[in-house]
Amino acid sequence: MIQIGVSGAAGKMGRRILALALADEGLRVNAALEAEGHEAIGQDVGHLAGTADIGIRVASQLTSKVDVLLDFSSPSGAMARLSECRKLAVPLIVGTTGLSEEQTQAVESASQVIPCLIAANMSTGVNLLARLVADAAKSLGEGYDVEITEAHHRMKKDAPSGTALLLARAIAKAKGIRLDDVALYGRHGHTGERPSGVIGIHAVRGGDIFGDHTVLFAGDGERIELVHRAHSRDTLAKGALRAAKFLSGKPPGLYTMDDVLGLK
Repeated sequence: MIQIGVSGAAGKMGRRILALALADEGLRVNAALEAEGHEAIGQDVGHLAGTADIGIRVASQLTSKVDVLLDFSSPSGAMARLSECRKLAVPLIVGTTGLSEEQTQAVESASQVIPCLIAANMSTGVNLLARLVADAAKSLGEGYDVEITEAHHRMKKDAPSGTALLLARAIAKAKGIRLDDVALYGRHGHTGERPSGVIGIHAVRGGDIFGDHTVLFAGDGERIELVHRAHSRDTLAKGALRAAKFLSGKPPGLYTMDDVLGLK
């Protein structure tokens, strides 16, 4: 049985991961973490998951070894958990989005001594979409303009979404270019004609939209749209638990959902 810990346990994603993990006979929840001073500190994990108490209480630090820790907290929370995982030799899954380049590099550095997996989105469908848009970018070439639109609920704190950036990076890599050199984030005012070769990335926020992503390849006389719509956080939670089962027992290294899903 794989023993897991969940960081960001009281968040929406954390609660769904806990609920699904407690229902999985191959998993055991042995740790649940939240930020220092959070109101959930001291609560039983079962309370967060909507089940009976299990005797594990939410803490602010990881103090005992688990087989895998899943982090869905905040960039600063992810860095705190990274430090603890290095000390305890615990494999770490980072599902938190909005990491800075420096924070991402910290995870990459830690992967030399512990197994680490970073994923902007853990759903099977999104990661398959990333493969499809990369293939489309290679096949269609420069005759098609690329625009990415993402829509999320009003409470989402970062923009564009980590998933939109995941898709944009997949396209840029397929084209052999750096996303930073071609990304265009939104438009305003007198923009002039669309420059050739840019990748447009646009964010919509409103209501309770869970997560919609559309990648448009627009050519002369036709267009192709590849769309993914998530209807439930369980899609991501199931992917996260699948990743936990994959990462448990792996040697140090930096892994992705492509490794988990066998897409490499």
